[in-house]
Amino acid sequence: MKQFTDQLGTVHTFENTPKRIISLVPSQTELLYDLGLEDAIVGITKFCVHPFHFKSTKEIIGGTKNIKYDKIKALQPDIIIANKEENTQEIVEQLKGICPVWVTDIITIEENNKMIEDFGNLFNKRTNAQKWIDKINFGYEKFQKVVASKFEENAKQKVAYFIWANPYMVAAGDTFINEMLKLNGLENIYDNNPKYEGRYPEVVVNKMRIQGDPDFVFLSSEPFPFKDEHAFELGRHTHHAKTIFVDGEMFSWYGSRLVKAFDYFTLLQEKLYIYK
Repeated sequence: MKQFTDQLGTVHTFENTPKRIISLVPSQTELLYDLGLEDAIVGITKFCVHPFHFKSTKEIIGGTKNIKYDKIKALQPDIIIANKEENTQEIVEQLKGICPVWVTDIITIEENNKMIEDFGNLFNKRTNAQKWIDKINFGYEKFQKVVASKFEENAKQKVAYFIWANPYMVAAGDTFINEMLKLNGLENIYDNNPKYEGRYPEVVVNKMRIQGDPDFVFLSSEPFPFKDEHAFELGRHTHHAKTIFVDGEMFSWYGSRLVKAFDYFTLLQEKLYIYK
């Protein structure tokens, strides 16, 4: 019998290495695949779009917050991989009646690497896990030098990162997106803003000028399909902000996706530097 502890501090005991995995989180599905666990994954959500072929080779068990309990039970999983932010506590408690539910909790790169290390130990993929951690650490150190060459600490640019319209919602503090904005040398005007509570608050856009007046407005490619009219409307409520459509997966997907994200951020830095 082996014991492992997830990122919420829950201790799980397994007699054997879990062989049938259900993933409830798109970015973690991608990570499990990159760790060499394709054959062990038996169920995914409809939002698990990477790798592309999974949509035709894996059982779809619903969404991240709207699961099909009976379908999950029929798959006879050994373990279900969930996330504190993506999946509700109610779903996690419900699924514990089927098998152990491993819950991750990730905001920082350090917590991301801990998740990868945990998966390496849990699924006996330690070598693969360490390779991805090394790739992430290398990319992180390289990108830090890029940022240092573009932005000085005392000249940070301010940003508002929008994830939804009608109503308008943003990524605030205590989120992985916010950490990625910091990594890019940007100051999120909704980080620790006393006017708004929660990780993804609804905001009053016509007050952006007095509540931070960002230099940049980022419109995420997911989960809302922003269009030019949204960019125009939001731009009217700032003094001089440049509106940029950004790849939401690069800012919100953790796991192995970070390796690609650093390359994307490097290109983004060039665009931000032009506007500076």
